[in-house]
Amino acid sequence: MDTNPAPTTTEAAPGTRWVGGCAIAAIILLALVAYGAYALENLEKGIDGYGQMEQAGPSGHVSDPLGPGATAQFEDGLKITVSPPRAEAGGAYAFSVTYENGTDSAVRPGGRSREDSVSDIGQAALVVRPGKSHDDYVSDYDLDWLNDEASAAALLPPLAEGEKRTVPVRIKPTRAGIPVTVEVAVPDAGYRETAYFQLTAG
Repeated sequence: MDTNPAPTTTEAAPGTRWVGGCAIAAIILLALVAYGAYALENLEKGIDGYGQMEQAGPSGHVSDPLGPGATAQFEDGLKITVSPPRAEAGGAYAFSVTYENGTDSAVRPGGRSREDSVSDIGQAALVVRPGKSHDDYVSDYDLDWLNDEASAAALLPPLAEGEKRTVPVRIKPTRAGIPVTVEVAVPDAGYRETAYFQLTAG
């Protein structure tokens, strides 16, 4: 007489275990591929630099400036738009430079002082000068930046993450129809390209 109790558990068939193991392996493999693609994209941006512009159409570089109303988009989420100029009384023209901070931290649109923030001849965070973007200097015409102090004051405070700020600019050219270049060089602890815009005052 057999006194051993009959087994109460049944083992899964080998085929069932194999299917379950393959399903788990497929899920893990899919997760690794997705993570690898994400990491590769971030690595590419890190190598390029988050301060590079990325957009269709004109590049925004000195040899290929953006036009009025265009937006310079940077890889880290910062966007800068220069509006078309509009004529005002007395031969003046007004336009605006709008900064939209889509990065994950605050940015400083201007420099640390008024002199670092605006200029119509030299380097600054915002340069508005006569001539085409590739011109170093022009002598046939000129412009006066009528509200440079107000523009500098608007640029100085930091711009928090997710915020937008519009900086008004008013200029008076020596004659109508001259080309005007706007250079936007937002200071950055690492690297950020300068965005060039070319407008026509008139």
